[in-house]
Amino acid sequence: MYELIQAKGNSFFVDCPAKIGIVKTGEQEVVLIDAGSDKDAGKKVRQVLERENWKATAIFNTHSHADHIGGNQYLQNQTQCKIYAPGIEKAYTEFPVLESTTLYGGFAMKGLHNKFLMAKESVVEPLTEEVLPEGFSILPLPGHSFDMVGFRTADDVVYLADCLSSAETIDKYKIGYLYDVKAYLETLEMVKGLQATVFVPAHAAMTEDIAPLAQYNIDKTLEVGEKIVDLCAEPVMFEDLLAQLFTDYEMQMNLQQRMLIGSTVKSYLSWLSDAGRVEYIFENNKMLWKKAE
Repeated sequence: MYELIQAKGNSFFVDCPAKIGIVKTGEQEVVLIDAGSDKDAGKKVRQVLERENWKATAIFNTHSHADHIGGNQYLQNQTQCKIYAPGIEKAYTEFPVLESTTLYGGFAMKGLHNKFLMAKESVVEPLTEEVLPEGFSILPLPGHSFDMVGFRTADDVVYLADCLSSAETIDKYKIGYLYDVKAYLETLEMVKGLQATVFVPAHAAMTEDIAPLAQYNIDKTLEVGEKIVDLCAEPVMFEDLLAQLFTDYEMQMNLQQRMLIGSTVKSYLSWLSDAGRVEYIFENNKMLWKKAE
């Protein structure tokens, strides 16, 4: 864990639960792609940098989820590096309380104020093409998060952030967090057609051929959508629908899972509603979901 692996040329990554990209931009200068889950992850990355005699000049955050920005504050304080984040992700990275607030849909209780959902704040600047190192390009990857991006380096290495998960992860957890299902599926279709020397997903193995895994993610996403439509055969309240999904997929609910999967199922319902597959009705002051006729 936290082993430095060379993808190709000057493009490396630290192998950890959410892979951290490291790309050399000079003799000793490097930029990071994400920063790990917390201060401890930041310390381990700093140890890698010190061992290689590298200096981090910038962190490019792919998106604002805590397992990718949790090391921001520590590394910024230690190295004085700049941090860049795309679009709405910048606001969530500067003000991590927005994450728990979004998931809960209101003022979040203390149980949601933890490092898994709410990273430490950091000073962030907008991510634009102008701030990228030579040979870098931004790859928009919306769906899992608001404005998530990946990067292609001069070595033709593509860092894919969280736009897909390993088959093992999908099979274990059944439903992964999504913000926008339609955008996510469009992103996966785009990624399926990408060509690169090597791909580095944050939560799957490095590979030269991303298409099979992208298709597996597409298939499983569509499968969950069909499952939700089936469970709406008769009008059902959201909480009952969510409980049935947990039961059928043999998942165990806790507060964190309730927020993450609950938010995801709402996103599925929005996608299915917009597509005319399900509809909502109100009966006895209750909002119910049912399969569209």
